[in-house]
Parts: sequence; C-alpha cells; structure tokens
Amino acid sequence: MVTALELRIVEKVDALREDMLAFLRELIRIPSVNPPGDEYLPCARLVDDGLTALGFETRFVTDEQHPDHSPERPRVNVVGRLPGRSAMPTLHFNGHTDVVPPGEHWTVDPFEGVVKNGRIYGRGACDMKGGIAAALFAAAAVREAGVNLHGSLEFSATVDEETGGYAGMDVLARKGLIAPERTSYVIIPEPFGPGRICLGHRGVYWFRIDTTGRTAHGSMPFLGVSAISQMERVLGRVESGLIPDLQTRVTDMPVDPPEARRATINVNGITGGQPVEGVGSPCVADRCSAVFDRRFLKEESFDDVKGEIQVLIGELTEADRDFYAELTDLMIVHPVETDRNAELVRTAAQTIEDLLGTPADLVASPGTYDHKHVRNTGGVKQCIAYGPGLLHLAHQPDEYCEIDHLLKSCKVMALTAVRLLGAD
Repeated sequence: MVTALELRIVEKVDALREDMLAFLRELIRIPSVNPPGDEYLPCARLVDDGLTALGFETRFVTDEQHPDHSPERPRVNVVGRLPGRSAMPTLHFNGHTDVVPPGEHWTVDPFEGVVKNGRIYGRGACDMKGGIAAALFAAAAVREAGVNLHGSLEFSATVDEETGGYAGMDVLARKGLIAPERTSYVIIPEPFGPGRICLGHRGVYWFRIDTTGRTAHGSMPFLGVSAISQMERVLGRVESGLIPDLQTRVTDMPVDPPEARRATINVNGITGGQPVEGVGSPCVADRCSAVFDRRFLKEESFDDVKGEIQVLIGELTEADRDFYAELTDLMIVHPVETDRNAELVRTAAQTIEDLLGTPADLVASPGTYDHKHVRNTGGVKQCIAYGPGLLHLAHQPDEYCEIDHLLKSCKVMALTAVRLLGAD
C-alpha cells in the first residue's frame, strides 16, 4: 500500500521527468569509454554537481597505485553522503560511469543521447548511465517532496566496472567506504528492468594457458614441435571432455537466461606463431597462448574448478614428452547471492508490487557486476541489482532505455529508500 507521503514522492518523480532526461543526455554525451578509460573525470564532476545540489557531502576517491590510473586517464570515483537523523541504517546507491566502445552499425550518434519514440538512445543509456540517472533522481524526488530521512543515504559513481571494477567499487570497499559498520544496504541500478530484482551472479575464472613448442624451419616441421598443435590438443580435451561434463552441472540460483544456469567455458582469444598480417618467416610456432573464460556455480568450489584444468594439463603432459604448458590465473571472482528473505529484497519486492501491480521477479545474472566487491571485499551482505533498461540491449548498437523504465525504476528506488530508512 502506498501512503500519502509516498504518493507525494511518486508525483515528484513525474515532475522531475525532463530534468532526469536532461541529466542523462548530458551523461551519455561524455564518451567515458573503457577500455581505455576515457573521460572519467567529467563524469565524476557531473554526478558530483548533482549530488552537491541535493545536499550530499561529496568526495573524489582514487587509487593512485592502480596500474591503469594516470594523469591522462585518472580513475576518479565520486562518493556522496546525505546524513539522516541517524548514521544508520545507510542505503548506498552505486552506478558505474564507464561504457564499452560503441562499435559499428549504429543508426544514431552513440554519444548524442537521442530521444525518440519514448526511448533515449546512446552508449550507456541502458548499461548503466540510465541507472545512475534514475537513482540520483530518486534521491531528488525524496528531497523535493520535503521528506526527512531517519537513516542516511549514500551515492557513488565508480569506474572500470566493464573491466572488473578494481579501480572503482573495489577501491571503495578496500578503503572502508563500503563496510558493514557504515553500509546497511546497497542497490546497484544495473539494467534488469523495473520488475526484476537481481540477487547475485555466478563465479568467474579467467585464465591463460601458454603452450611451448620447439621452433624449426617451416619446410621441415618434423624437426620442431608446434605450440599451436599442442594448443589444439588442449582445446580438443576441453571440447570433448570438459564441456560435456560442465553441461551436467546446474545451479539453483535463478540465473536468467535459464541456459546460463549451467557451468560454462569459453575461449576468449588465441595468439601464436607468425603474425597474420603480411608474410612471416618460415618457422614452426614455438609459442601459443589462449585465454579462457570459465563461469562457475556457487555449488562448485574454486579449488575444484582450477584443479580440473590442472588435471587436464597434467594428463596431456604425461601422454607426450614434448607437451609443455603453463597455467596462469588472470581473474578470480567468487559467486555471490543475497538471501531472498533479506530485508532489502523483501522491501524492494513489496515496493515493486505496490507500484507496478505485479509480483517482483527474482533473478541472478549470467555475468558479474560490482556486487562481487560489495560482498567479497566490503563484507556487506544485503546487495541487489535493480534498475531501468533491458539487459540484452547492453553493449549492442542502438542501445536504448525506455523512458517509462526510467520513471518506474526511479519511483521504486525512491520508495524503497524511504521504507528502508524511515521518514517523515
């Protein structure tokens, strides 16, 4: 049931519609492309301006030691806090300002923020500058409605989520800005749609296998050992042995799409031998590298996940004295899942039902997002992803967000904040 105070907030969201769109268009027009990490500072300043206007106490946060941080491309995060009557509970909204490269096949300018047919188009409109706008204007609607929060509200706009978030949300968690003693709940407005709550994600193990051969003249390949042929053997074992086994492993997490409830492995890239451009020298390839993307389930232990790759390499080594391969860890992300009975989930779900008239759909993500840093580094247990947009539009040409999604998600986030924190 929506109270009179809450109805006042809902009406303020509608009144702020054009301001929200103008802010989102301005944010889309900043080409904060990652990689390499362009234009993060202008994004931070724009969000900072919005937070400051709402009375938030703000600060910029960077990790000066991060290898990707530089004077040319500073990894700048902005964090704001709006103290309530009490320091706790605190609700923290977090969104990432980086977007993937636009790619080809756009029919509109990817960095213009075109508005037409009830949609706003542009790189990041869906993933996830739309979410940043909806969350920021949820706070604005609460303020415009003259509501006094009992608990405190925080907001952060962070960088590098598309490449792991290690210069962004992970920095906030490592610096103690996301921590149980100061953070009760976190909402990350990733594009799952106004009726869906994302509880978490599968695990990730990125690794590289390097095979080493022995070079020889290309006219006499029998005198050498091709590292590319050795990699073929690795790929063959993955294809014929590992993948069928992974297909039998299914999680009970509500991952959407359902096909992603199974454990998976993908080859992200292979390099080796002579460069493909021009004419190379006639040599047997003595080096080959492949990067693998293994998505694992909460029901699998990471030691077992890595162990099966080690066993695969070991068996090939035992079978052929010329076979040699090295395994290198690139990224390890453990699965996370918020309890569906947690106060944050129950409150957001009830708010969705009250405002939209249908029960909330609880899902989990096939890929990772910054929830991993909130839970695994920051130790905050109550975190969800909830925001405007359709997930399948992320990273696509002509990416867009429905304006109706922006408004609905903004209203849900505003009322969820009031219900969690208390207000008068």
